[in-house]
Amino acid sequence: MAKLYFYYSTMNAGKSTTLLQSSFNYEERGMQTLLLTAALDDRFGIGKIASRIGLEAKANLFSDTTDLLELTKDTIKNRKIDCVMVDESQFLSRDQVWQLSEVADQLKIPVLCYGLRTDFQGNLFEGSLHLLAWADELKELKTICHCGSKATMVIRVGADGKPIVEGAQKEIGGNDKYIALCRRHFKQATIEGVAQP
Repeated sequence: MAKLYFYYSTMNAGKSTTLLQSSFNYEERGMQTLLLTAALDDRFGIGKIASRIGLEAKANLFSDTTDLLELTKDTIKNRKIDCVMVDESQFLSRDQVWQLSEVADQLKIPVLCYGLRTDFQGNLFEGSLHLLAWADELKELKTICHCGSKATMVIRVGADGKPIVEGAQKEIGGNDKYIALCRRHFKQATIEGVAQP
């Protein structure tokens, strides 16, 4: 039985690295993957999944209006797909998470989604909310806060290094804009305005 998986974490936990390694493992065994990434994330180039450690691969883009079940069906008309892998899955809509569950249930293709659980205000992203609800398996990828505790939250910082507590949920950035923190330091940063001791 094919399953829908959600690998979630905060920033800098190696989500894209893990996705790319998993894709490589499939390909090494003669299997083919369909890689998907959010169109709004163009930090490393358009149509590319890249990790901070230098791994990268071409990927199909999805936007808010992409029907991922139909995209998968269209792709398997031309080639076999053994696994669908989605980077930046926090940006999926409710409908798209449902479509990916249909890829697993109807097409019998495993779907591996990698994304953030919460935003810089501690709120769930739409895609993450529905993946947490509907995925067959949930796997947390871990990283650490500057204090050494497990990081479970992320804050957005301005050019001055101070935490930003208001703004649009979707704003693309890396280490220049976001810092992974434990809950205690997240609360300290959002209340006291101090990102690090």
